[in-house]
Amino acid sequence: MPPRSNRLRAAALAVAAAGLAMLSACDGGVSPSASSGDPNGGSAAQAKLGLMSSLPLIWPLGADVDAIAAGRAETPWQSAALGGDYTLVPLDTLSPIPALSPDGPDTDPLQGLSRLAVIQPRGLSPSDNVALDQWVRAGGRLLLVLDPMLTGDYDLPLGDPRRPVDSALIPPVVGRWGMKISFGVHETEEAYYGTDIMPGGTKLPLAYPGRIDLLPGAGKACVRHAATIAICRVGKGRVTMIADAALFEHPEFAGEGGRGLRAVVRQALD
Repeated sequence: MPPRSNRLRAAALAVAAAGLAMLSACDGGVSPSASSGDPNGGSAAQAKLGLMSSLPLIWPLGADVDAIAAGRAETPWQSAALGGDYTLVPLDTLSPIPALSPDGPDTDPLQGLSRLAVIQPRGLSPSDNVALDQWVRAGGRLLLVLDPMLTGDYDLPLGDPRRPVDSALIPPVVGRWGMKISFGVHETEEAYYGTDIMPGGTKLPLAYPGRIDLLPGAGKACVRHAATIAICRVGKGRVTMIADAALFEHPEFAGEGGRGLRAVVRQALD
């Protein structure tokens, strides 16, 4: 794999973003009827979307806890975009939380959710894997984004717990569902940038993507729609896996008002 140059990477991102903008202009993108909205002020009719991520999608990177609690923290562009379609429910865990009192019930963070986006998570515990598998099999719709190499710039040192996970930790449940992720090796820097197509026709911009392959035995339950996109029927539910997080890192990839990002999430979850 060729070493990454910041200059080359920036240039390639700019070219890829320009090409994506031209493609979006040609096919019209998503319907303009949905506004960007406030992620915490969506209408009562909006569906809930559980969101787990190490990326700064809901709160700014390194934001002060007091500022977040007081509502003074800036809203990230990703949160504003997704809030136009969903009421976001931030999640730190997927498995039941033990009750604080002996007689109290456990708290299930997935209860009441039919849609879930897990995007470059810090890592799922064994109990998270079990809870996620059971939730999907019961009818949940999951967007799972696992990127072997992030391309965003994060002004935090390596090892800082607030820094996004640079290389995705692949949860064992992915193999149980019939998929695996590897990092595609290309001969040139430019070859690490491109576009794949979602099943509904929405363009998915890529930057240093991984590759999804189906395991023997996946049968008809899983379909690989592109090198970076696969969809699996799991019980009564559905998993859409994407092996690249660039769309969630770079606003120039997401389109005006995040319309490209919203279109991808809609196709995965609706």
